Amino acid sequence: MTYCVAMSLDAGLIFASDSRTNAGVDHIARFTKMRAFNRDGDRVVVMLSSGNLSITQSAVNLVEQRSRSDNELSIWNAESMFDIARLVGDSLREVKSRDGPYLMQNNIDSNANFIVGGQVKGEPPRLFEVYSEGNFIEASAETCYFQIGESKYGKPVLDRVVNRATSLTDATKCILVSFDSTMRSNISVGLPIDLMVYESDALRVRLKRRIEESDAYFQLLHSQWGEGLKRVFTQLPDPDWL
Repeated sequence: MTYCVAMSLDAGLIFASDSRTNAGVDHIARFTKMRAFNRDGDRVVVMLSSGNLSITQSAVNLVEQRSRSDNELSIWNAESMFDIARLVGDSLREVKSRDGPYLMQNNIDSNANFIVGGQVKGEPPRLFEVYSEGNFIEASAETCYFQIGESKYGKPVLDRVVNRATSLTDATKCILVSFDSTMRSNISVGLPIDLMVYESDALRVRLKRRIEESDAYFQLLHSQWGEGLKRVFTQLPDPDWL
């Protein structure tokens, strides 16, 4: 299991993913779920993945292979983020059509999902969620963030805090709280967290950080968020019907 979230805000885009994979409580490993492609002044593209690790890695490798070709659609010659989302969806379909039947024979889940976002010069930043079937949807003013993987525990705080006008700083704090809540309730999601913050029209990556267990800010956020929740809870009035 994993947890990934990305936001499309007026100020830019934020991407975050955990790095834990597990096949049982005694087999835990780290694999990054974030892949970034950037050419300063031209485009920044970020992919987050969840689901069957072999499927997602193969799909990412296929996208990278095509990025080295001048004769077909690739990350580097696509004219829009829509075309890039279509490229990711097509690559996912190709891998699943090849490997899916063999996985099914052994009762192995081949589901995989991607979040793809960024900016290509000449258009605004855009964000897409690519489903396991290869089709996709785009973030909107009403739905400005996507989650994939273990999403339910981290969703409430996002719904209460974030909208398109939220600043990148506040949205980043909210994402980290969302991860903290998820890790509190599900041990299959864990540190480190890969975080990338992209400012609209920058066309370059200015902040990319890996948050480890020793990260002082994340530990501060973890303790203060927990203490704050307990404090607010104790201040709630008792129901008069008890």
